[in-house]
Amino acid sequence: MAEPNWRTSTYTKSDSCVEVADNDCTKILVRDSKHRGYGRMSLSPASWSSFIEATKRAPM
Repeated sequence: MAEPNWRTSTYTKSDSCVEVADNDCTKILVRDSKHRGYGRMSLSPASWSSFIEATKRAPM
């Protein structure tokens, strides 16, 4: 099992964001960048893709 490779979006303009670790092909990990020790979500790649597509369609 690979150690999570955490990153933030290149669109992040502050530290008020989430971090994503997607270097494991079986799961995507998501955590709060301000409270890294509070826990994290584990999503399937399909669920993560659905979430990303939904946010792209959301009105700004």
